[in-house]
Amino acid sequence: MSTLEQLLAIMKNTFQESMRQPVLFVVAMAATLFIILSNPFATFTLENDQRMFVDIGLSSVFLAGVIGAAFIATNVLTREIDNKTVLTVVSKPVPRPLFIGGKFLGVAGSVFILMVYLILVFMIVEVHGSLETAAAKYHLPVIVFGISGLILAFAAGIWCNFFYGWTFGATTLSVLLPVTGLVYLLSLVFSREFSTQAIGVEFEPQLWIAGGMLFVAILALTAIAIAASTRLGQVLTLLITCGFFLLGLLSDWIFARPAAAIMAAATKNMPAPEDGAEAVPVVLEGGERIQYALLNFGHMITPNFQIFWLADAVNQQHAIPPGYIGSTLLYGMLLIIAALSLAVILFQRREVG
Repeated sequence: MSTLEQLLAIMKNTFQESMRQPVLFVVAMAATLFIILSNPFATFTLENDQRMFVDIGLSSVFLAGVIGAAFIATNVLTREIDNKTVLTVVSKPVPRPLFIGGKFLGVAGSVFILMVYLILVFMIVEVHGSLETAAAKYHLPVIVFGISGLILAFAAGIWCNFFYGWTFGATTLSVLLPVTGLVYLLSLVFSREFSTQAIGVEFEPQLWIAGGMLFVAILALTAIAIAASTRLGQVLTLLITCGFFLLGLLSDWIFARPAAAIMAAATKNMPAPEDGAEAVPVVLEGGERIQYALLNFGHMITPNFQIFWLADAVNQQHAIPPGYIGSTLLYGMLLIIAALSLAVILFQRREVG
């Protein structure tokens, strides 16, 4: 059996196991309900309701992705180690780095389905828009096609579970993905009164870019969860994953802002340079220098998930530069590689017998 075949086998098995986990379906349905409800919730603002909906909707997608990825990633590895089933794999000529890579790719596949589905739900509700006034009309195609798609997916899940014994959650979610994509396409084609229109009228490419950046952040958290699960139990792994998520969102506030304040205070106390003279470099003394160095070091080694959050740029109608997208994708890939490398190091000497 070649290395590629081994990788694909581990990935396929992990993907199927991840899709069968009830938590994936529960998170998907809870997030769906919250995204839908975020539309009427956004109407309580006194200003731009649609802007509030984008913030709440994308936050729901992000949080659901974190919860889903954390639970799935911890289960697929921790459970196998606890049940000793990992011995059946590592006892064969399967390298442990290959095992970690296959586990990550399998979990990434299920997380991809979850994130794409939730982003599609968010985009469908965004097409409907917030009803800012009493005279605003409902988007009938979104409502009709959306409800029909949900009924069809749940009927398929119940049918396949009853007659074929397939897992209800995995089957329903697998059917929901293409059905939701079709509902989104039909919502773009038909206007509020069921008259046809150009797809580009309601299509929002900036929101798709924002959703894609959130998916990269979720993949990085998935890799962190797998690294933690190589040595820790499920509860501690979940705590560490959520801790990295919160720390990554607050890294600018915890580290960057105090460091900038120290530098600003030191610059303020310096005399202004004379005309034509070169600026004098800022020199920190004593405790300030140590504090500034520690803050910069903490900011450097802490994953910064704030850079993946592009809702503010979308709401302010700022074009997202391709250079920023490329640098953010590179940063996300480096985070994933670093976390998986740590996972390989930790798992290499882990006793699984």
